[in-house]
Amino acid sequence: MSLSAEQRVQKAHIWLMNEPKYCLYSGLFMMGQTSVVDNFPTAYTDGFNTKYGRTFVEELKDEELRGLILHENLHKAFRHLTVWHDLYKQNPRKANMACDYVINLMIYDSDPDGKDVKLPEGGCFDEQYRGLDAGTVFRMLKDDKDKGDSDGSESGGGDSEAQTSGSFDEHGWDEAQEMSRAERAEVEDQIDQALRQGALLAGKMKGEMPREIKDLLESKIDWREALRDFITTFCDDKDLSTWRRPNRRWVDRDVYLPSVIGESVGSLVIAIDTSGSINNQIIGKFLGEVRQICKTVTPESIELLYWDTRVAQHETYDRDSFDALITSTKPRGGGGTRPQCVSDYIRDKKLEPEAIIMLTDGCVDSWGTHWTAPMLWGITSKGVESNVGLSIHIGD
Repeated sequence: MSLSAEQRVQKAHIWLMNEPKYCLYSGLFMMGQTSVVDNFPTAYTDGFNTKYGRTFVEELKDEELRGLILHENLHKAFRHLTVWHDLYKQNPRKANMACDYVINLMIYDSDPDGKDVKLPEGGCFDEQYRGLDAGTVFRMLKDDKDKGDSDGSESGGGDSEAQTSGSFDEHGWDEAQEMSRAERAEVEDQIDQALRQGALLAGKMKGEMPREIKDLLESKIDWREALRDFITTFCDDKDLSTWRRPNRRWVDRDVYLPSVIGESVGSLVIAIDTSGSINNQIIGKFLGEVRQICKTVTPESIELLYWDTRVAQHETYDRDSFDALITSTKPRGGGGTRPQCVSDYIRDKKLEPEAIIMLTDGCVDSWGTHWTAPMLWGITSKGVESNVGLSIHIGD
């Protein structure tokens, strides 16, 4: 007697939870509601719940069903449907594809022969996106007008390196956004706990953890919260911060800043290092942080500078154009690294920011002089700090 679709999904979950390579995701499998539904074409997640189309499940081989389940749960792990919702508003199809390219490469790498786990036919797969995040992949897709703008698919290279532009599942972007901020925070906390518990289980079962998941779990200062505190400390409306309670996030660094009460912020200069030592992955990370600045502190405007030994690109965004920033920006550079060029440029152009944020790998000989506003450095290299302003390590 053959198994029902529900039984096959349950069996696949149990197999994955008992396999050292995949037990890491055990907690994610148990999050939310998992269901098999009639009259649904493929599979779906809203970042918490998952559902699988009955006919789709019945047509998949066991190894493909396991690949599908991993695919849906990796969307959860990376919080794709909330972190990259701005991309969805720009181009839903390419946002779906960008997220799928990232996690499908991870699934393929876990079992290149496809003996135990295999991606269903028709998914997005392309080696050129290896090691990139969804935001960077989206920008590359946006520049490639032929990829993802039709319903067809591309292929080439061979079975293991086929490049396809379709997606075999559906993503609940709008449903994810309907959650309140408190609900979203609770889900993110559950995801984090599930992965950390899974990491302990994987350690006991001698399973390896993908680098991408290690990055998610790395303990570090909450860069976004620290950045928000820094910016709002220097906002125009000074009585929106108080010295009665020192900001605890900075006390252990012997830096005393007031606790922040308000969120009114004027113009900011955000300068991104695009020297030769900065790759696309790092630029994508920097732009992700710029997007978070826009969402979290909503400055009146952002003067976005790309620099190496000179300022190679200057873009201005106001609150009405923040949503388009990550998809319209054009990073330029590629030479040496000279932060002084940013200081000189700000003075030459008579820019008057309330704060200056420099995002860099920290591979510099000098940090520059004559800065005209409070400084914050977001540095990817561990153990490197500027002698000007405040420095935060933002991870690799």
